[in-house]
Amino acid sequence: MGRQYTIYNTLTRRKENFETIHPGMVGIYVCGPTVYGEPHLGHARPAVTYDVLVRLMKYLGYKVRYVRNITDVGHLEHDADEGADKIAQKAKLESLEPMEVVQTYTIAYHDAMRRLNTLAPNIEPRASGHIIEQIEVIKKILQAGYAYESNGSVYFDVQAYNRDHKYGLLSGRNIDDMLETTRALDGTQDKRSPFDFALWKKASPEHIMRWPSPWSDGFPGWHLECSAMSEKYLGETFDIHGGGMDLQFPHHECELAQNVASRGCQGVKYWMHNNLITINGKKMGKSLGNFITLNELFSGSHALLEQAYTPMTIRFFILQAHYRSTIDFSNDALKAAEKGLKRIMQAAKDIKGLTYKGDSENEELKQLMESVMEALCDDMNTPIALAHMFDAVRIVNTAKEGKSTLSLKDKEILDEMFGRIVPEVMGLEDESASSSDQNLVGGLVEMVLEVRKEAKAKKDWATSDLIRDRLKEIGVNIKDTKDGTEWSL
Repeated sequence: MGRQYTIYNTLTRRKENFETIHPGMVGIYVCGPTVYGEPHLGHARPAVTYDVLVRLMKYLGYKVRYVRNITDVGHLEHDADEGADKIAQKAKLESLEPMEVVQTYTIAYHDAMRRLNTLAPNIEPRASGHIIEQIEVIKKILQAGYAYESNGSVYFDVQAYNRDHKYGLLSGRNIDDMLETTRALDGTQDKRSPFDFALWKKASPEHIMRWPSPWSDGFPGWHLECSAMSEKYLGETFDIHGGGMDLQFPHHECELAQNVASRGCQGVKYWMHNNLITINGKKMGKSLGNFITLNELFSGSHALLEQAYTPMTIRFFILQAHYRSTIDFSNDALKAAEKGLKRIMQAAKDIKGLTYKGDSENEELKQLMESVMEALCDDMNTPIALAHMFDAVRIVNTAKEGKSTLSLKDKEILDEMFGRIVPEVMGLEDESASSSDQNLVGGLVEMVLEVRKEAKAKKDWATSDLIRDRLKEIGVNIKDTKDGTEWSL
């Protein structure tokens, strides 16, 4: 903890010197996925971003409590207070229980995160497991006078809150502007104002996911879960709250207001938001046909892909841009990331085989190490840190070619940079050692799936199901789609 870490705070819109609330301990809460579909490229960026943050804090000497939630009550996505429950929709479509959908895609998400080499959070709470806590938060907001009940539902009264506090601090919005731009939604007649948001919704008779409450059998608002769970596991005020830029409004804005209304304080010292991954300058979306799952990236099966890309290539691609800037997907960008990753990994191997002589220090290498740390401690500037590392790669290559010599002191610097910072902070691993094993496993799975395909063609359902079940037992999940069979480890 000898170095000063500087963090950009979305709330104040400036860089600030990072100071923990509890000495030596960092509390980090990150909004995790809503688990109703396959993990995709958009999930990768926040996962990698906050993974590097956690790794860096640990490297700097802090103890970290990292909490990342799972949204398994998918009813109130973004601004659609009256929108459909996406998990319930998926359950009906596939004739499953909602928690079967949740479990299936939670496992898929965890598998993708493991392949991207992200650290598991210390705590991973689910929204459905904290209904009691959410109800208690609603009671406090009602008692404070910033919410009202209407026909069994409870809404946050934004105008009442705004009279005593400022609503819109995080996003820079104000109520007058919101009123002019807010569109009318079906079923909002229970609200006093169109920009009031649901804390609790009364469930319609056909609604699957419901819980008893003092107001009705229903379900909590989407914004509420993070307020309740972050307080439970990190306290009334904690250090860092992270999430995607698309969550800044309304999700985090509403969360901040809920915190003040229920706790009397904002609850978060530093707000962090990673920017989005775009494709040809457009946000990814199924309706645009540019939606790419992580399994499609790893297998190269999407129409937009020219080849398969490894998990470490995806991770390196994300780290090449600052987390607060947009990053545009393209095959050329991924190929460039692939080449850059190979250069870093090759240098890490070469360092072990070099001969080191003398005590003199390479001053350029010493300065590069300092510059790497300065970049990482400057609001986690990973692209600048990587640029300095490539300069160090050049020094390694020069020594490898016999054009220069390095000392044992230089080796200590190189070991720290490529033996610790690259794997421990950047989270980058050498995939080449296991690539032959991966190819073997992939080939065997494809061969078995061909046998299953033939069995299905012959209407031999018993053999088809047996192959599916046996593959599942050994950790291979398969999914039949209209375009064929997809599989993942």
